[in-house]
Amino acid sequence: MSFCQTTPRIIAPKKVLEKFQHVTINGGIEFDDPCRVARIAWAYREVVRRSIKYLFEGKSVEELVKALYNILPNYIYLETALKQARAIVEGLLEKEVETGRVIHAEIKRMWFANRGNKFDGGNRNIRIHVRENHVVVKIRDPWGGWLEGRAFFGERYIPLLKELEELAGRREESYGVVISFREHPRIHVQIPLHLYLKHFSTPKPPGYGLVAGFDLNSDRINVIVIDRSGNIVSLKTLWFSEATRPGFPREKAGYLRLNALGQAIKYVARIGADYVAFENLYEVKRKRFTENPTANRKISKFAKRQLLLHGILRSLREGLHVVLVDPRGTTNSKEHDEVMKRHGLDRHTASAYLVALRALSKVDINQHKHT
Repeated sequence: MSFCQTTPRIIAPKKVLEKFQHVTINGGIEFDDPCRVARIAWAYREVVRRSIKYLFEGKSVEELVKALYNILPNYIYLETALKQARAIVEGLLEKEVETGRVIHAEIKRMWFANRGNKFDGGNRNIRIHVRENHVVVKIRDPWGGWLEGRAFFGERYIPLLKELEELAGRREESYGVVISFREHPRIHVQIPLHLYLKHFSTPKPPGYGLVAGFDLNSDRINVIVIDRSGNIVSLKTLWFSEATRPGFPREKAGYLRLNALGQAIKYVARIGADYVAFENLYEVKRKRFTENPTANRKISKFAKRQLLLHGILRSLREGLHVVLVDPRGTTNSKEHDEVMKRHGLDRHTASAYLVALRALSKVDINQHKHT
């Protein structure tokens, strides 16, 4: 028996796919001249602060560049800062719709970033040069010259970063970089997704044309596996109820959820699934609150999109294709009620079933048969 391996991919609307072009890896960094680096971070933050106000006033990007160039005299830094300011404004407007009240931005932390460009050696203003056990980072000072630092990512990332540097040198790939200063200086490098998967994914032979649907919740993950006819092959619920208890550490709760999701993804890959399906949460603008205060507390503290992002990346690393489906009607609808009655499922597992069923209509199962 032979197997035909295929590159894992994401099946989703084009606007959503744009969010998954890169994977960010994080490391610590030390600078030879931290004061000059801090000056860049201060100017960058000031540009973002002022841009938010100006964007709400309706000023154009061209007007902002002219108004703020004296603060941060580098066009690419400015362009990146303005893009981040626009994203913050869009997030504020979304929260205003959710809450019905005006939300003000408080930009306190220090950071700066620079977008990638493959025609500028990968990145014009922040460049990486990989050594045996660390990475030399060169940062362009907007007021003249270059600054240097040493970044540490861990040994497993060195081959990946080395290949990225080589591809950038040949003008084949680019990488964005963020330098942050929350507790200690940190560096965040955006790696092209296909390159990340080349180094960290597990080759997987085709399974049996099975689709796994997931329903992500604050205290559990429900997963159901169906065949190409919609018949239930397997179902599983992974609980972490303690994550929703008052006073339970948020970081520990996040770890429990991510760990459970990783177990569920490994499980469906092991039993022969080729696809995993999640609700497309990028189409959900508002959190759905209830009349139950306890439930509302769980909803407000549950970073569902973060869990989804982890699930997508982990699935791709396991060699599984990912399908994002329309979430409307997967929780409360006539169809949902009928699924519960017909298959004897609880409401969360029924949601997972509908997610899997919708994914089934979007994929070509025949290309994943054993040969």
